[in-house]
Amino acid sequence: MENAPDYSRELDARGLKCPLPILRTKKCLSDLDSGEVLKIVATDPGAERDFQAFAKQTGHALLSHGAAGGEFTFYLRKK
Repeated sequence: MENAPDYSRELDARGLKCPLPILRTKKCLSDLDSGEVLKIVATDPGAERDFQAFAKQTGHALLSHGAAGGEFTFYLRKK
């Protein structure tokens, strides 16, 4: 992904189905400080919609996301 943001931690959610990628993301975000960025890699086709809704509901910033080779990559900044 071009111009990918710097991140503090990476979460590998490949092979997990909804709601597990979001649940794992919540747990990882709880270990980060405000302003830190979490990179998430997922394979669930519903992940794009799920992470957009998650960011809107929680107030965390979805900095960027993209898809390549059946994988979805998200960058979330903790509020």
